[in-house]
Amino acid sequence: MKIGVVSDTHNNLGNVREIVRLFNAAGVDRVVHTGDITNAKTLDVLAGLEAPLYGVYGNNDVERETLDASAVRHAFVFRDPPLELDWAGRRIVVVHDPRDLRHLPDSEHHLALHGHTHMARCERQQQTLIFNPGECAGHMKGYNAVGVVDLVTLDTTLLKF
Repeated sequence: MKIGVVSDTHNNLGNVREIVRLFNAAGVDRVVHTGDITNAKTLDVLAGLEAPLYGVYGNNDVERETLDASAVRHAFVFRDPPLELDWAGRRIVVVHDPRDLRHLPDSEHHLALHGHTHMARCERQQQTLIFNPGECAGHMKGYNAVGVVDLVTLDTTLLKF
């Protein structure tokens, strides 16, 4: 199973359209958003994904009423972090702020996903792979990225655009 990982879209709708195209072309089975969607219009664009969308809210997701309504309308699963998932035999935790990972037991998850920093991160801490694909809402072509994680091997790939 391959999952797409995106963070901090910050309502950059042009980039979000490209993200939808990239994930659909990659054939991901599910997509995880690690927060800072910012505006419900972003979720409307993400409705073009061919895979189900799950995610957490970030510190810039203050328009909760409209975000919640859009998530429900599109059958997306969004909640306050942490979001716990069990896919393909892997225990996954999703947070927005990486500091929230400090409060979780190290041995409890195979994969920890976060955003907030706008910086790519792919590192192991004991048995847990910690991954953030980094910036995706920037305006400089070629410096934006989303990620794909193979849950069988825990290999990661950055899709730059």
